[in-house]
Amino acid sequence: MKSVARTQSYRKDLDDIESHIALDNPDAGIDMWLLIDGQVEQLANPNFPRRPGRAPNTFELVAHPNYIVILEEDGRTVTALNVIHAKKKWP
Repeated sequence: MKSVARTQSYRKDLDDIESHIALDNPDAGIDMWLLIDGQVEQLANPNFPRRPGRAPNTFELVAHPNYIVILEEDGRTVTALNVIHAKKKWP
């Protein structure tokens, strides 16, 4: 099993998403935060699905139809770099 790391930019993105959703529905904001981060935690399992990223040396986790987590991965660690909206042009 690999370890999972989260960058400050990932944490900020996730908090911003939660805050934005919470403006209309606080419970939904928390639920989205938990959904995305829960899937990131599962990336410790090398069989948990991810796809090659559009940016060099990255992978992507489609955590929700609207949100994609950008990842880096080496032999021991999966690092969550950012969370982007699916409609955002990336990179």
